[in-house]
Amino acid sequence: MSDATKTERGTSNFRRRRESGSAPVSRGERDELKEKVVHVNRCAKVVQGGRRFGFAALVVVGDQNGRMGVGYGKAKEVPEAIKKGTEQAKKNIALFQLCKTTVPHMAIGVSDGGRVLLRPATPGTGVIAGGGVRAVLEILGVKDVLTKSMKSKNQLSVVRATVDALRQMRTHAAIKQMRLAKSD
Repeated sequence: MSDATKTERGTSNFRRRRESGSAPVSRGERDELKEKVVHVNRCAKVVQGGRRFGFAALVVVGDQNGRMGVGYGKAKEVPEAIKKGTEQAKKNIALFQLCKTTVPHMAIGVSDGGRVLLRPATPGTGVIAGGGVRAVLEILGVKDVLTKSMKSKNQLSVVRATVDALRQMRTHAAIKQMRLAKSD
């Protein structure tokens, strides 16, 4: 048995143990999740023999029903980077509050240099968004929303700013419940 085979076998066993031990999503739900690659970045390192390329993949994973996660994976090859990004996104899945097919209210999300404005829209409007914002909202299950991406065009900053704006969302029922809890 070669050293490469031993290494591959050892790594896969380690990954299997790690995935099964602390998976935030059950196996049945994992099959329902859809993934979308937002951006793949190629980076080159110049060495004596030429260039060595590395890749980074920004991936969003969700069930199109209010649950979504974002992952960023890096590797020497594109499929491996996407796989790592998907695994990280599945670990970071969170539940977001939506109002039927749109967002409950206007919000501005900020992350690094990125700023994203999300506004509710009437049914039939569609997702008026571009790039990373569109990918996040489609995976989340939002069908009618108006958005504006301001400042940075960096995909990672835009996606994180979108998630920040979505975290600020509160439905009418949730706010009412919080106020009742405060008064008691």
